Amino acid sequence: MIVNESLFNIEDQTEQLIQTVLLSKNVKQYRSNKEGMKESEVVQEALSGFLGAKTDFERIESYGSHAPDFRTKQRAVRKAKRQLDMCEEVAEFRVSETEVQDILDTISSAIAKTISEDIKVDAGNPFFTKGNNHGCGGSCHAS
Repeated sequence: MIVNESLFNIEDQTEQLIQTVLLSKNVKQYRSNKEGMKESEVVQEALSGFLGAKTDFERIESYGSHAPDFRTKQRAVRKAKRQLDMCEEVAEFRVSETEVQDILDTISSAIAKTISEDIKVDAGNPFFTKGNNHGCGGSCHAS
């Protein structure tokens, strides 16, 4: 890459874009929800329960159904995860996280399409995006 005035202009514009995104109401809401989730005793208790159940299950997971209490511990993890996911603060955080991800996906997709329609952009979770302009159609992660 040749460093010239054009590259410095791109850097400046990138910094401007970053600052604009950081000042958006979506990012402010995301940060507020993240902080609220961290400060919530209910969330922290549910998180602690989930992590404990997950650790217990991971100890026996490699033994599969041959391990004693395999199904019981597997269900305990699922129940603890569900309890964590049902916390209002966690749900609000996830919604705001998805909104910020959508903004970032839209920006990267717009930049790529401006250059060429052939550029593929990995755009978040395919289960939540709509339209044919997101992702790479499943062919960009070939091994």
